[in-house]
Amino acid sequence: MGFFDTIMFPFKWVVSWIMWIFHEGFVFLGMDAASGWTWTLSIIGLVIVIRAALIPVFVKQIKAQRGMQSLQPDLRKLQQKYKGKTDQLSRQAMTQEQMALYKKHGTNPFAACLPMLIQMPFFFALFQVLNGVSNASSGGEGIGALSHDAVVQFDEATILGAPLSSSLLHGFGTEGHTSVVVLSIIMIIAMTASQFITQKQIMSKNMSEEALQSPFMRQQKMMLYVLPLVFGIGGINFPIGVLIYWTTTNLWTMAQQFFVIRRMPTPGSPAAKALAERRAAKGLPMVPLLGEKKTEPAEEVPVPAKGQRQQPQRKNRKKR
Repeated sequence: MGFFDTIMFPFKWVVSWIMWIFHEGFVFLGMDAASGWTWTLSIIGLVIVIRAALIPVFVKQIKAQRGMQSLQPDLRKLQQKYKGKTDQLSRQAMTQEQMALYKKHGTNPFAACLPMLIQMPFFFALFQVLNGVSNASSGGEGIGALSHDAVVQFDEATILGAPLSSSLLHGFGTEGHTSVVVLSIIMIIAMTASQFITQKQIMSKNMSEEALQSPFMRQQKMMLYVLPLVFGIGGINFPIGVLIYWTTTNLWTMAQQFFVIRRMPTPGSPAAKALAERRAAKGLPMVPLLGEKKTEPAEEVPVPAKGQRQQPQRKNRKKR
């Protein structure tokens, strides 16, 4: 067992165990143990468990993203301060001041990528599990928490005529490969489209005008097209089961972002203005948004009632 396999072993066991639990639950409800739909629902159950567990991390991600947006003016001032200074002391001082800004705003550049980073080991583990099904089935072995019988069932399971362990790039000439090609292309398009739509709605509806003009936004625009392209090209090597997993998690992300944009938009964004208009139309007060800076209420100055004349105050005169 290599170093990478050693690291991935616990993740493979967790992934296979969650899938097995869901599989046994669906079988208990009367579904066929060898059916591809039973295993497909087990993969969807795996997505639900992982994404539900990541909800607290997702909330931290939102706060981190909004913290990064709020410190953009300070970062620009810092860049202007050290503009043209390339010596080591200046770079070190600039880095220290950046770290101080991140600490002050309670954020860091990597927090926004945290949910993706946490998901990746489970994604690779699922890829290894599904990729090793055929070999484990023929070799009389199990994979993680899946027994040999379960592995054989999975290896023989099909959905719309396509084996769940097959991929578009492999298996030419095998039975059901036409179904694999058609279903893989549909799943790859759904996977990349959902990812693109999610990022597009964030940029068009849930970013303030100041954030749209920041250098960080240029990177976001580039990632808008690069990430779907990377996953689209990589998808030709993914087994059908992995494509089901990734498409499901992208749909979860899209629905989650839709909820956030509608209910917890970024302060100063078009979505925040739309929320304020909806609440005003219903006669409801505007509530503080997630990540919005709290402002102290201004001291109220008493105003005399309309039509009432303010009486002058008598000066205390000294008695003679």
